[in-house]
Amino acid sequence: MMTSDRWTETDPSRNAQRAGLVEKLASFGKVAVAYSGGVDSAVVAQAAFEALGDNAIAITAVSDSLASGELEEATTLAKQIGIRHRVIRTEEFADPNYLRNQPDRCYFCKSELYGRLTGLRGELGVDVIVSGANTDDMGEHRPGLQAAAEHQIRHPLQECGLGKSDVRALAKAWGLPAWDKPATPCLSSRIAYGEEVTPERTRMIDQAEHWLRERGLRIVRVRYHKGDLARIEAPLDDITRLVELDMRGQLTTAFHGFGFKFVTLDLEGFRSGSLNSLVPIENLVLGGVRSRAGK
Repeated sequence: MMTSDRWTETDPSRNAQRAGLVEKLASFGKVAVAYSGGVDSAVVAQAAFEALGDNAIAITAVSDSLASGELEEATTLAKQIGIRHRVIRTEEFADPNYLRNQPDRCYFCKSELYGRLTGLRGELGVDVIVSGANTDDMGEHRPGLQAAAEHQIRHPLQECGLGKSDVRALAKAWGLPAWDKPATPCLSSRIAYGEEVTPERTRMIDQAEHWLRERGLRIVRVRYHKGDLARIEAPLDDITRLVELDMRGQLTTAFHGFGFKFVTLDLEGFRSGSLNSLVPIENLVLGGVRSRAGK
């Protein structure tokens, strides 16, 4: 087992969490980490590298649903950790089930990802594929977790009982810059269910969110709705600035240039996963989403 000279935590309970996570990954043998560069997968990659060294590899998938800049950040962070890193292309946009954008969309995305990773096991020489899912994910609308189960993906953070706050604390103690990085789900998750996922629409969303981040909005979502309508979710403190006359004019001009016909501000502010409020309740119970797949 390797050790990291970057670790700074002195809290015994936090040290125990770190040791437990590293020990868990060491027990898996050779490991491939499904690695996006977000805080969850970064912590798993760091722990895997400490446990296994060159017997661990981080795999980042790229497609039209990946926001600009994310691959570069993931690559830089993998170099900081020291873990081997490989980039693969996934083709979820070739799957009609994914494009139709029903509440089970993530199942087909993760099936594509985990299928490709499973197919690479021999080439990579790994025994186990692991994800960055934590215990907070277990109570949410996460059809991708079923795809993970079907491909025998392990979730070491869940197995060690670690939630999002634990993960961020571990990342901070390891000196990982992603420790306070806002969640960055795929661009397709911004498109309202039932509206087709297309590369053009994800590109519109990416350009719009990038424009807003360049103007200081660190946490923001641009949701796509029917009729090329953009619904901007931002922290309430930022909404006031967005409706100022000069900013409003610049924003609407820019968004029309990206392809949006209508631009709206959500007065409730930023809410992670707000589109899940549109999912029928029967689809949120365990197994409900997949029971409809293929119909």
